[in-house]
Amino acid sequence: MPTAHNGDVALSYDRRGPSSAPTVAFVEGLGYGKWMWGFQRDPLSETYDTIVFDNRGTGDSDCPEGPYTIEEMAADLAAVLDDAGVDSAHVVGASMGGMIAQRFALDHGRADSLALLCTSHGGEDAVPVPEETQAFMFDVPAGATEREAIRHKMTPAISDGFAESHPDLIERIVDWRLDSDANEAGRNAQAAAVAAFDASEELGALSVPTLIMHGSADRVLPVENAHALSDRLPHAELELFEGGPHLFFVERADAVTDRLRTFLENHAE
Repeated sequence: MPTAHNGDVALSYDRRGPSSAPTVAFVEGLGYGKWMWGFQRDPLSETYDTIVFDNRGTGDSDCPEGPYTIEEMAADLAAVLDDAGVDSAHVVGASMGGMIAQRFALDHGRADSLALLCTSHGGEDAVPVPEETQAFMFDVPAGATEREAIRHKMTPAISDGFAESHPDLIERIVDWRLDSDANEAGRNAQAAAVAAFDASEELGALSVPTLIMHGSADRVLPVENAHALSDRLPHAELELFEGGPHLFFVERADAVTDRLRTFLENHAE
C-alpha cells in the first residue's frame, strides 16, 4: 500500500476505483483500522475513486507519542490526498472520523462535500459518551482474552442481540480488529484528540453540502448530537436510522451505502 507523510508521521493508505471519477475519502473512528469502511467503500469503488487510510496510531500508519489533536489528524488526511495527487475530495467520516472531516473542511477548504456519521461537533454543548458506555469501552473484565475484550468493548456500539444473530460477522470483525486496530497507546492518544475537539462555533462558516446520518439508538454518541450538528451546518441534510446503534453503518450497511450513493450522485461532478 502507498504511504504518505505528514512531517515525520508515515500514513498508510489504499486507493481503489476509476481514477477519472470524483474522489471519496473515508476516515475511521477512534482506534479502528481501514477495515471499518469496507461495507461502504467496496461497493462505492465501482463508481468512485476511493481512498481509505489508517489514522495516526492505527494499523500500518505510524504511532507517534500522543496526545494527538484533531487538527493534526485532519492535516494527515490532507497529506494523504497530496500524496495521491488529489486536490479535493468528498469526505466521509464516522465518529472520530466525522470530527476529522469537520476540521479538514474548516482548516483546509478541500472538502467537496461531507458525510458525517454518528459524530459530534464537540465542545461543552455536545452530549457526551454516557458513563455506562465508557465503562464498557475502557474497563474489560479481569481474565478476558483479547477476543473477549474486543467483544466486550463493542457491546454498546451494536444493537442488543446483533452479535448472537450474526456470529460469523462478529468473528470477522474481531479478526480485523486484532489485525489492524490501534494499540493502547494509539487509542489513548486518539481519545485525547476527541476529548479536546470543539468545532461548535465554526460550523456556520461551512458552505459545503453535508449529509448527517445517525442511529436513533446510539449509545456511544447519542442522537442529540446529530440534531445539534444539523442546527449548526447551513447546508445539512439529516437522515436518522430508527433504532440504529453507533455502528449502524455495519448493521444496516446496504441502506447506508444507498443513502450515501444518492447523496454523492447529487453532489459529485
